[in-house]
Amino acid sequence: MADHIAALAGEVARRIAARLADLTPQMTTLFVDTIPEFHHDQAVQRLMVASTASNLSAVTDMLMLGISLEDIVVPPAAAMYARRFAQHDLSLEALLRAYRLGEHMFLQWAIEDLRRQELPADDALAVTGHVALVLNGYIDRVIEGLIDIYQSERQRWQERSDAAHAAQVRAVLAAEELTTSAAEQMLGLALRGWHTAAVAWVHTDDAAAQLDAVDLLLTEAAGRTPMTVYADASTIWAWMFSPSRPSVDVDRLAAQLTKHDQLRIALGEPGTGLAGFRSSHEEALRARQVAEIDARPTQQLYPHAQVALAGLLIDRRDAVRLWVQRTLGELARENEAMARLRHTVQVLLEANGSYTEAAARMHVHKNTVLYRVRKAEELLGRPVTEDRLAIQVALLACDQLAATTRTPGPETTVAETHLEGRTPDTG
Repeated sequence: MADHIAALAGEVARRIAARLADLTPQMTTLFVDTIPEFHHDQAVQRLMVASTASNLSAVTDMLMLGISLEDIVVPPAAAMYARRFAQHDLSLEALLRAYRLGEHMFLQWAIEDLRRQELPADDALAVTGHVALVLNGYIDRVIEGLIDIYQSERQRWQERSDAAHAAQVRAVLAAEELTTSAAEQMLGLALRGWHTAAVAWVHTDDAAAQLDAVDLLLTEAAGRTPMTVYADASTIWAWMFSPSRPSVDVDRLAAQLTKHDQLRIALGEPGTGLAGFRSSHEEALRARQVAEIDARPTQQLYPHAQVALAGLLIDRRDAVRLWVQRTLGELARENEAMARLRHTVQVLLEANGSYTEAAARMHVHKNTVLYRVRKAEELLGRPVTEDRLAIQVALLACDQLAATTRTPGPETTVAETHLEGRTPDTG
């Protein structure tokens, strides 16, 4: 009988596992909506999703394969997320609460699945009990490991020389009632001039080696030594102070970044006083959010001024994607041919409709621009100069917010390249 119940529970887990791509976002949304500490930035949010997915996969594997609790360890993504929680000075209680919420939600999924199967009541109750027992055992074991990981990381992080400084910076950023004088005393920094904030980060195990370069890179680009603080093990927050309106040499910074291929930097716009200290930092964080979506592997520097509109739209990406599809139609498809047409239209509009100027900027023949724009207008069903602002914003959303339509579409053929007045490997 026990084997029969375990087999039925395995079938329930198998059906849940098949739906995890849809169910995992439901669980992470629950965490964000219920627990204030789960309102993370984009990078930590990805870790939260990976942690949740790895735990769900482990639970379904246990039920499907009969894996013993003795063989269970904390999934690597869950361990890393616990470390980030500690580094961001978030409470252990909030992390553990998420596991209990997740346990409850998984059990509800199992009960809903059993209702659809119309099993005898005794079998359904027995399977529910089995799932609950396995699930509770898994959560208890993982939580035990997470507590050790969190506490060890919290102690290690607090022992760092700049841990206290990081806590003070977070307090200054968060405490709206704080006066400028009090903030200056906490930071040991004059706040009455101009500030340009930067956020530097890496997605690599070799974080320290890459982040060590941040101070020098920002100093060379701004002519001022920045105040820097580790936000977590892979992220540095920085501010460059100036008594007059500052200027950061973004071209030089972008060039120097290429020597550190894993390093990314987002820049806020200059602001004055305590309000500017905060607003520039918020803009750098928002530019980083755009960067996390950007699919261009060679892009390393993200000044807020260049991605400001995308930053304003980033929290409404689903609505933006729908609007882009309505605005661009077939031109919004995600493939190389459509990307080439979109880029050409974008450059043409930036060149105020001059085909000659657009061709020069793109280093292609004028006929190439003419042909591509004509193809784009066929797909749009109207001239690119009609509803110009809407088209430009939609093109920007495709470029910076990945608001394209992920459906297959035809690529440009060799015949088309000849019609453009170029050879297939040109332009």
